[in-house]
Amino acid sequence: MPPVREHRDEFAANGIVHPALQNQQDIDVGQDPLMVNPGFLRPEETEVIGTFANTKGAQEEDALLENGSQSTDNDDTNVDPSCETVVPLKETSFTIGLQVLIPFLLAGFGTVAAGMVLDIVQHWQVFTEVTEVFILVPALLGLKGNLEMTLASRLSTAANIGQMETAKEKWTMIIGNMALIQVQATVVGFLASIAAVIFGWIPDGHFILEHAVLLCASSVSTAFIASLVLGLVMIGVIIGSKKLGINPDNVATPIAASLGDLVTLALLSGISWGLYKEMKTNVFVNPIVCVLFISLLPVWFIIARKNPTSREVLASGWEPVIIAMAISSIGGLILDKTVSDPNFAGIAVFTPVINGVGGNLVAVQASRISTYLHMMRSPGEETGLIPRKCPTPCRTFFSSDVNSRSARVLFIFVVPGHLVFLYTINSMQGGHTTMTLIFMVFYMMAALLQVLVLLYIADWMVHWMWGRGMDPDNFSIPYLTALGDLLGTGLLALSFHVLWLIGDRDTDVGD
Repeated sequence: MPPVREHRDEFAANGIVHPALQNQQDIDVGQDPLMVNPGFLRPEETEVIGTFANTKGAQEEDALLENGSQSTDNDDTNVDPSCETVVPLKETSFTIGLQVLIPFLLAGFGTVAAGMVLDIVQHWQVFTEVTEVFILVPALLGLKGNLEMTLASRLSTAANIGQMETAKEKWTMIIGNMALIQVQATVVGFLASIAAVIFGWIPDGHFILEHAVLLCASSVSTAFIASLVLGLVMIGVIIGSKKLGINPDNVATPIAASLGDLVTLALLSGISWGLYKEMKTNVFVNPIVCVLFISLLPVWFIIARKNPTSREVLASGWEPVIIAMAISSIGGLILDKTVSDPNFAGIAVFTPVINGVGGNLVAVQASRISTYLHMMRSPGEETGLIPRKCPTPCRTFFSSDVNSRSARVLFIFVVPGHLVFLYTINSMQGGHTTMTLIFMVFYMMAALLQVLVLLYIADWMVHWMWGRGMDPDNFSIPYLTALGDLLGTGLLALSFHVLWLIGDRDTDVGD
């Protein structure tokens, strides 16, 4: 049988030999006539070939695996599949940017629309009378990171490594994961309402039972419906991306965000307003809504347990989504206290934008790094690429590997992307703040610092989780998007306070 030829260039560039390749190299050495007879070539020919190989290896950097289902050709069908390796397709900075650009803009315009909605509904009676609804906003908008983006990352990885090739595999993954996110959405929505009640009660010192039940009913129903709709959209995007030859990691998470903020905020506003009006005439409506959605939990739980992938997440995937919800709720508390001050009413329209852009970019990066690691080994196994210590900023942003390249591309998107979104808001006369030069400077500083910190943390967190046997697809994105919400809201609120102190107090736009 002729020796199997593996594509070694991707590993050779970094001096790393994949274990499957190492075994094959041992076999090839004994069978390759050039190795058996070193005198086959003249010295000058050997030198030329060696120089060509070194040049080629130096030029071909590590690439993120785009089509995980590819494998080497082998005439012997009895060869152990574990010996076969997946061949990556090269992605240049231009390719990465081109594939991310359109979904990034769509996601950004989705956050702009969400900001415009929040700017309008902040004056509704339910938001002014039950101000704790503002605390729910980042927590429920964060579900796109806790659930939908995690679902997109998980399915993107499965598609890239060939686990969704047949119709049976697709349906198994779809049904199990849809049931899983319904369980998670219901539980997280219920816990988010409890957090909103607690954070609202601690500063004010008073508790209203009717408002607490309203928050619970609004949160649970919003989380359930939004996750159902967005989950179905994500499945269609990932399957369509694979058929079109596009890397799902580059498009799935931004598209999840493009619809996630707008759909979730519109549902939260509409449902809370309707339940608030109904509460005045029928006090039993809100408790019935709560009981209805919570009673469906056992059904989704049983369905999710039948799929091995969702069963694993069902058992061990609660910590990140619950902690992420708590982190986002802290951001919601900051938003609540800032919006409640009439001097800072303009922050409402910008909060979904800055949080959404940061979360979208870091989710793409985390999903890409996770897929890259999945192509090497299983979580917890040594790949030779996992940093033993916290990476330096130079390694994260200025090294030659493909993940550093994608980090640079994503960071470059921040300023032009936000300029487009701010121009859109200004053109639509949204918000309560005029786009002055000093405002733009402070806003861009906050946005750049947010994304810079998030990309650096993503590089460390994904590798750290991988080295400890945790699947980054299930654990990293909830933490990162929640941190994005907290950083974005906190830095934006700080910018508004500084602008107020230095005299930039223009609040006429949108009035």
